[in-house]
Amino acid sequence: MTATSPSAAACAPTVIVGGGFGGLYTALALAESHGHPPILLIEPQDRFLFLPLLYELLSHELRSWEIAPRYDALLAGRGVAWLQDRVTQLDADQHQIQTASGRLISYGQAVIATGSSTQTFGIPGVAEHALGFRSLADVQRLQTLVSRLKQRQRPLQRVAVVGGGASGVELACKLADELQGSAVVELLEQAPELLPQAKAFNREQALLALSRRDVRVRTKAPVAAVSADHLLLGGPQQERLAVEAVIWTAGIRSQPPPITAAAASTGSDSRGRLLCHPDLRIKGLGQLFAIGDVAAVEDPDPEASALPSNAQVAFQQATCLAENLRRANRGEPLQTFVYRDLGEMMSLGRGEACLTGGGFTLAGRGAFELRKLAYLTRLPGRSHKLKVAAGWLTHW
Repeated sequence: MTATSPSAAACAPTVIVGGGFGGLYTALALAESHGHPPILLIEPQDRFLFLPLLYELLSHELRSWEIAPRYDALLAGRGVAWLQDRVTQLDADQHQIQTASGRLISYGQAVIATGSSTQTFGIPGVAEHALGFRSLADVQRLQTLVSRLKQRQRPLQRVAVVGGGASGVELACKLADELQGSAVVELLEQAPELLPQAKAFNREQALLALSRRDVRVRTKAPVAAVSADHLLLGGPQQERLAVEAVIWTAGIRSQPPPITAAAASTGSDSRGRLLCHPDLRIKGLGQLFAIGDVAAVEDPDPEASALPSNAQVAFQQATCLAENLRRANRGEPLQTFVYRDLGEMMSLGRGEACLTGGGFTLAGRGAFELRKLAYLTRLPGRSHKLKVAAGWLTHW
């Protein structure tokens, strides 16, 4: 696929909307090239959050500064400007972006990297009463909950984790370790089994970890409604389950900013993701790209499985997208994104994990340390990596 020919717009800034894995890592990779156009990252939060290590922050095995560095520190001297604002509208015809503060920003190229948010599926009470696990504030709320339940020591206290994917399983294991028996942890999944997309070894180790912690697993247990002190399970026989708290990990949905374009309407899939060509361009919108959870990327191989919504995909797409942004500026053909499955890692409680990759499997403390080291190499910014590594070496 050949990009549109370069024009005066190529001298305008490359604007990246969203500072999660896809957006931040694309900005950093693009900034490494010589003679790149001005790069502007628009992100309303003041800290980047390394989501795969959020479980270790909950259990106090890591500190917030290690997994949530400030954008101004990460981008200092890197040739990337950061605007703490939220995009409310993108005009693909005029190459302009409107922000919540009223700014109107022109761009030469733009990248939508706004990630995803919790999917409630329209179930009553989820938005009002369920806790999430996608931010520093969510971690603080859960730490407060754990402390309160441990102090009260009432009988039959129950915490429900809804969603039997990797996030729900990892969170249930950490919560069980932190609660130390002061409350029962129940893991609810509407499908017939947990971790339907996981590697077989990791699924087996996860089930063992849940069993050792006496996490009560319920499959075929759809949630019909959530209230302040209970939830209702649907199915043939409805059940009222008293709970101290509900933590919702059951799904995610993308919410890109509204895009206007006269020539084409922006298509999206059932999860709200923007439909993209294999080179990460949004279909019908030329110099507008998407990455990560917000991008539904067409695969040239019709037999290929859908891309997982995880950090590994965003890491790899960022490298490809940075190169395609450079190529588009030069009027050269763009490269197709090809995903390489490098394996799968899961946190399974304090000091415990499992991993599968390249024909290699490992579980327990060794897997926990290898997982930390693997993510250390993925932390953004060389200086931040060195600071974190120094802290870990001192601790060891």
